[in-house]
Amino acid sequence: MASFFNRINKKNKLPQGPKLSQLDLFIRGSFFGLLLLSLSFMAIGAIYFRSGYPLFLQLPAYLIAGILAFYVFRWVGSALHLLVKGIPTVAISLVLATVFTYYLAEYMHFGWSSAVLTESMTIAISSLVLLTGSLMNLIKGNKNKVLYTLFTVIGLVGIAGPVYFLIDEGSNPYPIDFKPTEVTTLSEMGIANPAEAGIYGFDYFTYGSGTDKKRPEYGEGVKIKTSSVDGSLIIPEWKGKKKKWREKYWGFGATEFPINGRTWLPKKEGKLPLILIVHGNHSMEHYSDPGYAYLGELLASKGFITVSVDENFINGTWSGDFGGKEMPARAWLLLKHLSQWREWNNDVNSEFYQKVDLDNIILMGHSRGGEAVSIAAAYNKLAYFPDDANVTFDFNFGIQGVVTIAPTDARYFRRVELENINYFSIQGAYDSDEASFFGLRQYQRITNTDSVDRIKAGVYVHQANHGQFNSIWGRNDFGGTSGWFLNTAPLLQGEEQRLVAKTYLAAFTEYVFNKKHDYLPLLQNAAVAADWLPEVVYVNNFESSKDQTLVDYEEDIDIQTTKSENISISSQNLEVWYEQELLHRDKSTQGKSAVIIGWNNDSTKREKSYRFNFEEALNLDSTSTLLFSIARAEDAKIKLEGDEDLNFTIRLIGNDSSSVSAKLYDHKKLAPKIRVKYMKIGKMNSRLGSDWELAMETFEIPFKAFSTDPSFACTAIELVFDQSSKGVIAIDKMGVRNGLEY
Repeated sequence: MASFFNRINKKNKLPQGPKLSQLDLFIRGSFFGLLLLSLSFMAIGAIYFRSGYPLFLQLPAYLIAGILAFYVFRWVGSALHLLVKGIPTVAISLVLATVFTYYLAEYMHFGWSSAVLTESMTIAISSLVLLTGSLMNLIKGNKNKVLYTLFTVIGLVGIAGPVYFLIDEGSNPYPIDFKPTEVTTLSEMGIANPAEAGIYGFDYFTYGSGTDKKRPEYGEGVKIKTSSVDGSLIIPEWKGKKKKWREKYWGFGATEFPINGRTWLPKKEGKLPLILIVHGNHSMEHYSDPGYAYLGELLASKGFITVSVDENFINGTWSGDFGGKEMPARAWLLLKHLSQWREWNNDVNSEFYQKVDLDNIILMGHSRGGEAVSIAAAYNKLAYFPDDANVTFDFNFGIQGVVTIAPTDARYFRRVELENINYFSIQGAYDSDEASFFGLRQYQRITNTDSVDRIKAGVYVHQANHGQFNSIWGRNDFGGTSGWFLNTAPLLQGEEQRLVAKTYLAAFTEYVFNKKHDYLPLLQNAAVAADWLPEVVYVNNFESSKDQTLVDYEEDIDIQTTKSENISISSQNLEVWYEQELLHRDKSTQGKSAVIIGWNNDSTKREKSYRFNFEEALNLDSTSTLLFSIARAEDAKIKLEGDEDLNFTIRLIGNDSSSVSAKLYDHKKLAPKIRVKYMKIGKMNSRLGSDWELAMETFEIPFKAFSTDPSFACTAIELVFDQSSKGVIAIDKMGVRNGLEY
C-alpha cells in the first residue's frame, strides 16, 4: 500500500528542473491556470453564499478549502492513472481537480446553469489551459514564440468572449411599435397624477421585538416593542436542518416569531386607513422589507398608515426554503400584525389610540407575499386554521382590498376564493421568476355579490420584471450566477417600473379608501395616463361588481349555448371557431375558457361574423356600456405575418332588423403580442415556456357610440370581421354595465 501511495505522489508531481520541455512548461502553466479557475469558482461561491458570516472571513475559508480540494482531487486523478491504463496522469488529474472543485463550489453556492454546464466548463478549461500553458512557454521557453503567442491570444479570446457575454445585458429581439387609440388623458381632465406625493407629512419608525441580533432597526432601534407570537402549529415544516440553521442565524424559532414592521404614519387627524405590504421569498439574509419604502412614503402622503412587514425569517436560505408550505405562516403573520394594530387602537395609553380605521384595510403583497395576502383575506373570516383546527382565529378585520404584485398562485395547496372585496394585480411581462400573470387566476376566483360598488382589475406591463417592484431586489430575477444569463436589456429602469407601481397602486387605494372614481379609467385603459407612465405596452383587465356578464364560456362544451337560456350563439363563414381552456406559457391553466375565432377574407368575400342572439331584447340606454374581454390568439389554419391590426365592426341588431354599428379601434386598439426572451442563450428559455402567451384585455364601448335612440331594443350583437383581412382572436366575458360610467 505504501508503494501505491508513493507511486501516486510521484505521478502527482509537476515537471521541475531548469531545462523543461515545451510540454512540461505547458503542463506547469496549465496547473496554475486551472488552479486559478478552481479558486475563482470558490471565490464566487463565497460571494453569493449568504451565510450570515462577513465576506472577509468567508472568502479566505472558501479559498483555503479550494486549494485543499484541488490538491486532493489531483491526487485522486493521479490514482486513476494507476488503475486505468492509457490515461495521461497529469492531464487527467488537473482536469478532474478542476471539475470536482467546481462541483464542490456548486454545493457551496456557485453554479452555472445546467443547460450550458458542459459547454461552459469545456470553454473555460480549454481557454485557461491554452492561455496559461502558452504564457509559461513564452516566459520560460525559447522556442515557437510565434505559435505560443497565437495560442495566448486564442486563450484570451476564449475567456474574454464569454466574460463579455455574461456582462452584456443582452438584446431586445422583439421590439414593439404600438400606438394605442388616442383618448383624452386624465391630466387633460384636470385630474392629479396619483404617483405624485400627497398633501400630508408623515413620521417614519419601526416596531418590533427589540431583541433582533441581526437588524438594529428591529433591535435597539425600534420605537415600540412588540410581543412575539407562536407560529409552530402554522408552520410545522420548521424542523430539521431548516430549523437548526435558521435559529442559529436569527436567534429565535417558530415559537417566537417577531412582529416587526417599518411604518409610515401620516400627520393627519382622525382615524386613518391601514395598508400592510409584505415581500416574497427572496434570500432571507438579503432583507426585503426596506424595498417598499417608495410605496410607504407615497401612500402615507395620501393619508394612509402604511407598514412594510418583515417576514424575512421564513424566506429561503442556503439550507433550503419551505417549498410553499410556509404560505399559511406568511398570511397568518399579516393578520397578527393587524391584531397588534387593533390592540394599540383600543389601548387608551397608546399613542395610536383610536387612530386606525380597522374597517378600512388593504393588504399588498409581492411574489409569495402576493399569494399570502389573498390567503390572509380568506383566513380573516375564519374561526379556525383550516390546516389544523387546534389553532383558533379571532380576526374579522375590515379588509376592503387586496393588491398582488407579480404573485405566485400555487405555492399553497388550497385555491383561495374570495368574496366581496376589491382586488388589483400587476405583473411584468419580463418576469422570469413568475413568468405568467398568475394574479389573474385569483382575479377569476373573486366574486362580488352584495350591493356595495367594488372592482377587480389587473395590468400586464411589458418590459417589467419581477425584482424591480422592490427597490432592493433589482434587475436579476434569478439568484447567484444564474442571473448572469438573464436577458435584461429590454427591461425598464427600476425607477420607471416603480413609477408604474406607484401610479396604479395609489389610484387603486384612492378608489378603495376615498371612492375616487376619477382614477378608474386608468385601471381600464392605460392610454388615459400616457403622460404619466413609461411608453411600453399595457394590457388592462377590469370588472365592476355592477357588470352583468352574459357569456363567459364556462358552462358546457356546446359552442352555440351560453349560461343563459335567453342567449344563443351563431356564426357565418368563419375559418376558426371553437372554445378552449386558456393556458399560460408553461401550459398551466389561466383559470378560464374562451372562444377562439379566426377569419380569412382572402379565401372568400362573403361576410364573416360571430353573433350573440337574444330571445328577449337587451335593453340599452345612454348609460349602458358593452363589455368584452379580447386577445390576439393563434391557430395553425391562419398564418399571420406579425402584429397586424385586428380591427372589426361591432353591429347591434334591433328588434325591427335595423342596425347600428361601431368599430373596435375607434375606442381601443388590441394590444400586440408581447413576445419575450428571458435568457441570452436561446435554449435556456425552454424551462420558462413559450416566448408568448395569450393575454386577455378588457374592452368597454359605450352604447352612445352606437346610437342615441333611447328606445333601441337590441336582439343581437354581431362581430363582423370586415376591417382586417385575416386574424385570430380569443373572446371571453361578453356583458353589459348599466347605469354606471367609469
